[in-house]
Amino acid sequence: MRQLGKILLSAKELWRYYVAIGIFTILVSASALMQPLLSGWAIGDISKGKSASLGFAVFLAIGIFLLDFLQNIFNNIGGYLGDQMSTKLNFILSRRYFEHLLNLPQSFFDRELSGKLINRLNRSINQITNFIQMMSNNFLQFLFTTIFALAIVAYYSWQVALMLFALYPIYIFMTVRTSGKWSSYQEQKNHNYDIASGRFAEAIGQIKVVKSYIQQGRELSIFKHHYGKVNELNAPQSKFWHKQDVMRRVVLNVIFFAVYLYIFVEGVRGVMSPGEAVALILYGMQIRTPIFTISMIVQNTQRAISDSRDYYQIMNTEPDVVDVPSAKTLVINNGEIIFDSVNFGYSKDSTVLKNISFTIDPNCKVALVGESGEGKSTLTNLLLRLYDVTSGKILIDGQNISQVTQDSLRSNIGVVFQEPALFSGTIRENISYANNNASYEDIVRAAKAANADEFISKFEKGYDTEIGERGLKLSGGQKQRIAIARALLKNPPILILDEATSSLDSKSEHMVQQALEHLMKDRTTLIIAHRLSTISQVDKIITLKNGTVDEIGAPRDLAKSGGIYSQLLNLQHQATEAGDKKLKEFEIAI
Repeated sequence: MRQLGKILLSAKELWRYYVAIGIFTILVSASALMQPLLSGWAIGDISKGKSASLGFAVFLAIGIFLLDFLQNIFNNIGGYLGDQMSTKLNFILSRRYFEHLLNLPQSFFDRELSGKLINRLNRSINQITNFIQMMSNNFLQFLFTTIFALAIVAYYSWQVALMLFALYPIYIFMTVRTSGKWSSYQEQKNHNYDIASGRFAEAIGQIKVVKSYIQQGRELSIFKHHYGKVNELNAPQSKFWHKQDVMRRVVLNVIFFAVYLYIFVEGVRGVMSPGEAVALILYGMQIRTPIFTISMIVQNTQRAISDSRDYYQIMNTEPDVVDVPSAKTLVINNGEIIFDSVNFGYSKDSTVLKNISFTIDPNCKVALVGESGEGKSTLTNLLLRLYDVTSGKILIDGQNISQVTQDSLRSNIGVVFQEPALFSGTIRENISYANNNASYEDIVRAAKAANADEFISKFEKGYDTEIGERGLKLSGGQKQRIAIARALLKNPPILILDEATSSLDSKSEHMVQQALEHLMKDRTTLIIAHRLSTISQVDKIITLKNGTVDEIGAPRDLAKSGGIYSQLLNLQHQATEAGDKKLKEFEIAI
């Protein structure tokens, strides 16, 4: 019931639609309920033979026509309102879901497949929307029709009303009794469906890898396996439901047999007039339809509860990186960064960084060097507050970043990733991603500084060229220069650079390196280094070993210390297979 309450309160701001749909649903029911009454009067009048009133018969015929006509109008108005409500509800729930996802911590996305998140959006929200629409359109009609039909039947015969009323508790009990097993099947189906959809999204997103490794068969096999499980589970679930439905309907058949038998016997005995008997039969048939509606309502309720759990599970996930109530706006005058006794682990059982302390002076270029998994990327993630430190603190110009707003922190930091993260759309949209109000002149100026204007100008549509998903229509070097132009346009005082030249050809590397020099000028820069040539050009090197700071110093000093940087230089000069392997362990390009 708690889950059901969540669903019903999902979009309470649409209460005007609920009320309006409810009113028209009641009008539809009232129109339908009046027709058996008029039909009964007509039969009663006809049974009088020649003494029947012709005018009254015409009046009843017109009345039935008008009720039928009004039912048609009310039904379609209610349907229109239901369509509008459904669309608005879908939008509200989808917007809420996406907004919440955007505010969830990086750790959440580290453990979730994007395809599963997308599938949950479609499956859960569609099911919630369908359920709300069903309740608006059917539940009030069911309730109104049942109460008033039973009241009218009781007026004619309390015995018939009692038999019809007995249907509801029996039918509801038998339906609810099946919900546990049915829901168990549904949860297993959802689990496999999410995995299949997640893998589908992954394979399509990395279709080049799939094709180049000739793994189409493998991906299809994984998809078929989990989707096949959905089909396998559907058979016993459906069989179970329909087997129970047969039993429910047998009870229904028996009770209606008793109802019709009683009406026929009382009619033959003359206790009921033909008109009353016909009216009772027609009302019995009207009550029969809502009885079947119970089954549909319960089944859709079960499906909505099962399918909505994933949605509300995500909506109930709280960000673990949040602004403190007294958070201030970060103000940067110099750009000094201090890591003070920082400890961090992705879980309570593991520690990635231990007692990290160092200072990056304003406008200084610092390279992070260490083997893969030593925490280089983790340090940059902590600086961006994608994660919060376990203990210790990070200061920018003396301000503890845990005490400032995340927006103000990230607005002052530019990031260029090793793999350029571009979006489908135009070159102009990608460069101005951090500043939607940037002028065309500002965009061109940033592109020129990033050595990107030259190739952009050669495109037929220039800056309005569509680049495809993740920039697939561009070369690696072109994508990197657009990413650098994006960072230049943002114009942040602090820069995080996951060195972007390691996988480029020599010509592209030269162009990108020039662009990076423009970008790093007069900025405090933290570099995850992938080339020894880059490391040698920085002001300071910080080497990491076993999650701790091993050495800090200028390149010329560490080159003679015998430490990690010195060893890497020696390995490069040796040019042996073992040396190349060791360089790769440090993610250093040969």
